[in-house]
Amino acid sequence: MHIGKNLKSRYHLVKKLDEGGFGKTYLAKDLDLPSNPTLVVKHLSPQDSSPEVLSTAEKLFDREAKCLDKLGKQHPQIPTLYAYFREEGEFYLVQEYIEGHPLSKELIQGKQWNESDVILLLQDILQVLEFVHKNQAIHRDLKPANLIRRSCDGKIVLIDFGAVKQVSTQATNFQGKVASTVAVGTHGYMPSEQATGYPQPCSDIYALGIIAIKALTGIIRQDLPKNNDTLEVMWRNQAPHVSYGLAKVLDKMVCYDCRDRYQNASEALEDVEMLKDKVVVTVSEHKSEDWLKSNYVFDSLDSTIAVGA
Repeated sequence: MHIGKNLKSRYHLVKKLDEGGFGKTYLAKDLDLPSNPTLVVKHLSPQDSSPEVLSTAEKLFDREAKCLDKLGKQHPQIPTLYAYFREEGEFYLVQEYIEGHPLSKELIQGKQWNESDVILLLQDILQVLEFVHKNQAIHRDLKPANLIRRSCDGKIVLIDFGAVKQVSTQATNFQGKVASTVAVGTHGYMPSEQATGYPQPCSDIYALGIIAIKALTGIIRQDLPKNNDTLEVMWRNQAPHVSYGLAKVLDKMVCYDCRDRYQNASEALEDVEMLKDKVVVTVSEHKSEDWLKSNYVFDSLDSTIAVGA
């Protein structure tokens, strides 16, 4: 596809924002409206054209459209879906453009956030996740690149719902776990049960806990050691400044055994909001006007997908 093409004689492709294993993402203009507002167009274009991968990609793409159509209308921190169509045999999804930058721009290796900022981040994201979980959905690909700091208000917007799983449509295994035939997620943020095809709402909680630990320690997940006996993430020595209360919450969020974690965002949010009342809220240097003016990068198509896992 070439920049400058018009889809449905309406959506003019301006530039490519991203390219991943399942497709490409473009910045576009809506020619049908007088102001020609900026939009995001996602084009389903798997690098692997095998029938099995193509079928999986189409299902995930369709799931993203349905999820955004339902959730984006009801929550201000989830993008709104504007169109979903097929043209010349190709699938396209048109959604709201979020001006801002991915959280990955703020999580700089070696830089440690203060506790107040981490608690505020947890609260902001958990409030969105609570809405997602209450709608019987699991995001399954929570990572810094899929969390956009919106320029206008500094709020976190949750993007890339292509990996989302509807709990109500899944079967459960003999242990009562939610079963899936496809393991979807990103290495480093995906807990063990999700990697083996049994994602649950608490799988999202694990991913968010890892993000918060990365902010506190300045260390990426792959560089944090594990306890050889329990397989728990060993991170506290890397953040000696953290309070016992926050450390306890984060330990529960990233428990190896999913049964020992907060089971959904509501449970985690309750404890995080109790922590917020005990700290002095500050605004650190990474929340200045400079970063609020930075450009948005749509990095939402590069998830790890293991077909048939």
